[in-house]
Amino acid sequence: MSANNRLYILWTNDNVITAENMVFMYATNALVHGWWEEVTLIIWGATTKLVCENTAIQGKIREALDAGVHISACKACAQALGLTQELKDLQIEVKYWGAPLTELLRNDEKLLTI
Repeated sequence: MSANNRLYILWTNDNVITAENMVFMYATNALVHGWWEEVTLIIWGATTKLVCENTAIQGKIREALDAGVHISACKACAQALGLTQELKDLQIEVKYWGAPLTELLRNDEKLLTI
C-alpha cells in the first residue's frame, strides 16, 4: 500500500464534541467511503483518560474498530495515568509512540493532528 493512501490521526484533544464530530466522524467515514485505504487513530495525552471514562466515546471506538480503523494509544501516557489495561480491554493497541511518530514525520506521512 502506498503511503499516499494511509492516514494517521494524532488525537490529543479531550473535547467530546471534537471527538464525536470530527475525529470519529472523519476516521470512520474515510474508510467507509474509500477516501483512505488505511486509517490509524493515535490516542495521546488527555484523550487517554477520556476514552477510558466516557462510555459514549467507547461506543465510537467500537464503531471505528468495526469500520476498520486501527486504534493505538501511547503507552507512556497510559502508564502515567494507570489506564493501560482499560485501553487493552477496549481492544486498543498500546505501544510507545515517540519513535514511530518521529519516523512518520521524517517520512512525510499523512498526519492529521487534533
